[in-house]
Amino acid sequence: MDGTFVGDGSRLRCMIPYTKNVILASSDQVAIDAIAAKLMGIDPLSIKFIRLARELGLGCGDPREIEIVGDLAAAQQNWHFDRPFKNMTFASRIQHKMHWGPLKRPAEWSLKTFLAPWAYMASVIYHDSIWYPPR
Repeated sequence: MDGTFVGDGSRLRCMIPYTKNVILASSDQVAIDAIAAKLMGIDPLSIKFIRLARELGLGCGDPREIEIVGDLAAAQQNWHFDRPFKNMTFASRIQHKMHWGPLKRPAEWSLKTFLAPWAYMASVIYHDSIWYPPR
């Protein structure tokens, strides 16, 4: 897992980037996700997919049971990320409501009409020009 640059935020395009210069490697994909979550300051077992994968025996999701080799000081870091829903942008709040909230049905209908390309263009304009413009 490449943690050279990491992001704290609600979505990939709305994250606040940080340079951390951390590389993780493991043959256990559940363990690598658990350690990445721990580095971000999140209890891995509070994340549903890590907890379920652990319960199903797909890997180790408890950092106390994972052997860390290499840079032990880096493994003890806590980046204190705020989790996705704490500092949501206007666009990510609307997107969240479209995927899981009260706008789900209207969004499903509207994205099957001529409005879909306009929503995509609005997203590109907002994210690439306003939120995180190219340098």
